[in-house]
Amino acid sequence: MLQSATRWATAILLVSSLAAFARDKKEKPPAAHLVDSGSFGVFVRGQRVVTETFKIEQINGESVIKSQLKETTGADPSSQRSELAITSTGELLHYDWSQASGGSLTVYPNNDFLLEKISAPAAGKPAEQPFLMPSTSVILDNNFFVQREVLIWRYLASDCKPEGGNLKCQEGPGEFGALVPQDRTSMRVRVVLVGKEKTSIRGVDRELLRLNLESESFQWGLWVDDQDQFKLMKVVIPADNTEVVRD
Repeated sequence: MLQSATRWATAILLVSSLAAFARDKKEKPPAAHLVDSGSFGVFVRGQRVVTETFKIEQINGESVIKSQLKETTGADPSSQRSELAITSTGELLHYDWSQASGGSLTVYPNNDFLLEKISAPAAGKPAEQPFLMPSTSVILDNNFFVQREVLIWRYLASDCKPEGGNLKCQEGPGEFGALVPQDRTSMRVRVVLVGKEKTSIRGVDRELLRLNLESESFQWGLWVDDQDQFKLMKVVIPADNTEVVRD
């Protein structure tokens, strides 16, 4: 059994923003609801090279995902920040990225396109690049693993449902159009539910729910905790000898 229907319904309410709550305009805006926060350690060949600190909040039916990357090596570790805002139905409101050494970008819907504006250090007018993609496309930018967690939640909410006390997903992979803003590229990705399996988290074996994230050029293994709101616990990228683990 993968999950009870009650726990599944609670998780979808919290992490997928599927219900927008009506309120009187005269009332004060509700406080942000914290869905998930923490950090991921990124290890290459067993050595920690990056720490990602993240926070996911909901307010007024919208979700805001903030993340910061800090390298753990070098005399002057670089830092990157991102903020992703989506509606209760998964539509992009905006995505912003910047780095301490200079340079930034933003992505937002523009009619039937997604428009990316890129500002290089010491440059003048930002460059623009349109993508013929709907606003429901997912953002999967470089090195921000919390965005993979959001994708998993979206897959579980759209392609899976409770049935007889179990989690039942459609046959075959869930497919999504994705944009990688830092690379200025788009792709199709697939999410495949593998099932429960044991995996080591900081030296301790745990039984977690495994999914695979695939495209034409890569395959990642992702493990989420179906006992704790389907939070992402581990990512393995075999081709890069990389492992990502929640702290």
